[in-house]
Amino acid sequence: MSSQPRVRPVAVRDALIVDANQDLKDLINSVLEPGLWAVRYVPSNAAALAAARGKAFELIITSERTSGREDIELLRKIRAIRPHVRLIILARESSPLDVLTAIREHAFSYFSKPYTSEQLAEMIHVAIKEPTWDDGIEIRTATPEWIQLAVRCQVLCADRLLQFMKEITDLPEDERYRVGVAFREMLLNAMEHGGGLDPNSYVEIEYVRARRMVSCRISDPGPGFTLDEISHAAVANPDDDPIRHAKIRDEMGLRPGGLGILLAQHMLDQVLFGQNGNEVLLIKYLDQAQKTPA
Repeated sequence: MSSQPRVRPVAVRDALIVDANQDLKDLINSVLEPGLWAVRYVPSNAAALAAARGKAFELIITSERTSGREDIELLRKIRAIRPHVRLIILARESSPLDVLTAIREHAFSYFSKPYTSEQLAEMIHVAIKEPTWDDGIEIRTATPEWIQLAVRCQVLCADRLLQFMKEITDLPEDERYRVGVAFREMLLNAMEHGGGLDPNSYVEIEYVRARRMVSCRISDPGPGFTLDEISHAAVANPDDDPIRHAKIRDEMGLRPGGLGILLAQHMLDQVLFGQNGNEVLLIKYLDQAQKTPA
């Protein structure tokens, strides 16, 4: 008998890309490893639907030459036959209502111009690194000005939600950046410390966009905390020892971090905690009245 080790075949994963330009093709080739992924390119949404009827693709990316509404209609039709497909929408134009509809229809993510190739590549990595997924983002009620969500306590869901919120949020660039950074930090804090990154637990989120203010309430399922109980967070450092939390985190075996609350307080106008500490309200006042989304 041969002493040569048996080489097991590698399962090939399938991706479908719609009407891709050369830049997108180059990006796909750099992210989806040849030999592990079989990539099929089709010229239109109609061709994508026909291909999806005949084969189950793990990842589908739409064309940035089509509108969000056209791609959402494609998503509805594909999910009727392939309910667990990861579909990333690239759109030449969109509105907050389009993005909210995409969330309801269980798009994996949504990008409209401008966005960078690095941002898209990162989301593709998020889409392909989990062996299985269930949506994990549930809209309770929503208008572009007032959104209520329940989000599973998983970093995967946090990454997806942050991209959706970038598309929904109609703010000047500086305010968008500050709100986005603070929201990310407090969302991950709620998922990790309140929800224990338990996929069976959810955080509740309420986003309100008024003319002169943006607010976001995050509520987690944990028992809460007081500032006296979080010596591992930078916000509890004494003035004469600004890195005490890093030493405490190392002693507790925690990952580097602990800057979330302090960073949010720096980025926003107000960070308010509820009585039990498992609910936080983030507030950013706008310099002048902004036109709310139509």
